[in-house]
Amino acid sequence: DIRLYAVIYDALNDVRKAMEGLLEPIFEEHALGRLEVRQVFNISRIGVVAGCFVLEGKIDRGARIRLRRGGQVVYEGTVASLKRLKDDVREVASGFECGVTLGDFREYQVNDIIEAYTVEKVTAHL
Repeated sequence: DIRLYAVIYDALNDVRKAMEGLLEPIFEEHALGRLEVRQVFNISRIGVVAGCFVLEGKIDRGARIRLRRGGQVVYEGTVASLKRLKDDVREVASGFECGVTLGDFREYQVNDIIEAYTVEKVTAHL
């Protein structure tokens, strides 16, 4: 590939952009919120549901989550369903209660902490 440039800085910028394109992207994690499991419900048609209280931030349906028990990560996955007062909702804000099911995980315990987060892809720079 041969290119002609009138200004050397344009050539340097093109080379820099080409080199940055070869770098691996960086994935940054951003915290959305934290929930505490207050009660565990066994519903016949649905299965096991965690009754939670949002301690800080918010929880989004489809968000990535990390379930911690005693400081150790027990499960990582996504929010399968999110309910507030028997209604499906997209998000629940801090200070409210909700019912949560997490992917294929069913072994909730009272006082488990659920952390919701998003992962953002950031381009690497030289």
